Amino acid sequence: MSEISFDDFLKVDIRVGTVIDAQDFPEARRPALKLWVDFGPDIGTKKTSAQITKYYTPEKLIGRQVAGVVNFPKKQVGPFMSEFLCLGFPDGQDDKGIVLINPDQEVPNGSRLF
Repeated sequence: MSEISFDDFLKVDIRVGTVIDAQDFPEARRPALKLWVDFGPDIGTKKTSAQITKYYTPEKLIGRQVAGVVNFPKKQVGPFMSEFLCLGFPDGQDDKGIVLINPDQEVPNGSRLF
């Protein structure tokens, strides 16, 4: 992978927000959940679809802080419009479960990663 400048990194707007709603997404081709995340007063609530069903249920996600890229264009995922990219790491297993990124202490919604 090629090196990027710090200015390139700053173009990716990664923020933290709190999951305020989470629902199963049965219409998705692969198992997924729909998330609504509060990114604070400046950004507001955004929604996304995430293939995170190996480790997470809707009930486990409500109230949890997650990290997301909030300045990608919207993307149609089946009948659902995804407005941000929820960030996580693969678990290294063959089934490629995703482990979400979150701060180890609560921080204000909308805080930017730097």
